[in-house]
Amino acid sequence: MADLPSWKRVEGWGRSTRSRCRVVRATSIEDVAEAFALAREHGLTVGLRGAGRSYGDASQNESNLVLDLTGLDAVRSFDAETGVAVVDPGVTVRDLWAAAVPHGYWPYVVSGTMTPTIGGAAAMNIHGKNAWKVGTIGDHIHSFRLLTPGGEDLRCDRAQNSDLFHAAIGGFGALGVMHEIEIATKFVDSGRLREFPFEYGSLNALMDAFEEHAKTADYCVGWIDSFARGSRLGRGQIHTANYLSAAEDPGGLPLRAAERQELPTTFFGVIPKGILWRFVRPFAFPLGMSLINLAKVLAGKLMPGAGKPYLQSHAGFHFLLDFVPNWQLMHGPGGLIQFQPFVPAEHGRAVFRRLLELQQERGLVNWLTVLKRHRPDPFLLTHGLDGWSLAMDFNITDRNRQAVWTLCRDMAEIVLEHGGRFYPAKDATLTASQFQRALGQSAVSEFRELKERVDPDGLLSTNLSRRLLGL
Repeated sequence: MADLPSWKRVEGWGRSTRSRCRVVRATSIEDVAEAFALAREHGLTVGLRGAGRSYGDASQNESNLVLDLTGLDAVRSFDAETGVAVVDPGVTVRDLWAAAVPHGYWPYVVSGTMTPTIGGAAAMNIHGKNAWKVGTIGDHIHSFRLLTPGGEDLRCDRAQNSDLFHAAIGGFGALGVMHEIEIATKFVDSGRLREFPFEYGSLNALMDAFEEHAKTADYCVGWIDSFARGSRLGRGQIHTANYLSAAEDPGGLPLRAAERQELPTTFFGVIPKGILWRFVRPFAFPLGMSLINLAKVLAGKLMPGAGKPYLQSHAGFHFLLDFVPNWQLMHGPGGLIQFQPFVPAEHGRAVFRRLLELQQERGLVNWLTVLKRHRPDPFLLTHGLDGWSLAMDFNITDRNRQAVWTLCRDMAEIVLEHGGRFYPAKDATLTASQFQRALGQSAVSEFRELKERVDPDGLLSTNLSRRLLGL
């Protein structure tokens, strides 16, 4: 019998959830098969893990095996004529754009940080700041191979094994390991975008403006001051960005180079960004964060250049979470969770207003709130719909932990009453009943049937899949 690796503590990115697991790192697809065999030999299950950037328990597998896929990190090919890449699951978002941008391409969909793996991004079907326009990352995946626990290595695309294609994308790694992922990127004339900030004094004004900006913008994202009350409830900012033609921005052509897209490692050329979270840490309590939110509102109105467009690199616009490395440490030892509901367009304003009011009533205001617009997609366990999402970061302490979990589950009930959905990549609090009601029984049953087909022994399992689907 082969020896098992020693126990390790495995955390979600938000550091509020953690598990004791045995971690095996794969550097080849053969290693994946060997890990499956090792787990069977010892009567364990296997949870798949990429870069570990999901906020909650998506890549934890308490008292069992975790398979680290970051060692499968080859960009196998990039077609400069079509912009189509073939990548291994451990390739990161950064690896993908670094391979694409020298040829004049940029990924259609990226997250707010460049560190997630493409395998993890596909398994969670991530979206970006252009979700209403281009959909999720799954909309731009042409095909992949799926190595199942039963030993099959199946090509999956929209014609061949289509049911598995549409279930594995967004299926949080419960059906098999995606590899040789064929993904499209978009041609861009410039290495820069034109970004424009806007200020709005209420939730209705912000969401009305978002709809107008979305008609012409290539990217659009909103930020909300969750501490604002009364007539100012929902006040905040919108940032739009548009692609530039070569004629509009001849100086942007040299920025189509990987090294020119890299984010600076220092602030003002002096302060290492890796320590910046320490400067925010003294403000990491409700009053302090309300002052930071207020300062952001005032800066948007009063700073030189406020309200005027400016040029920004693609990486500079997209990867705000990477501007301050390890910023989650600012939240302290309890970490943070994110609650991100998706609500149909006709109910967005009323539901988001109620969610903001409810957290204020309970004295549990979230510290960072981000608004996005979305469209439906064809994937089985999708969070996508014609509507809005509101991502809310809640600080966790020993004292407030249970109250925050209760708040999030109560907010989920409001979302469900209005036909909403949820995003497993960010979740830590949903119950199985809530998640399955959002999906509908038909989708849940179909997914379970596919699971039985490709993984009849239930070898692939995580804390998340057990909590939400009992798998």
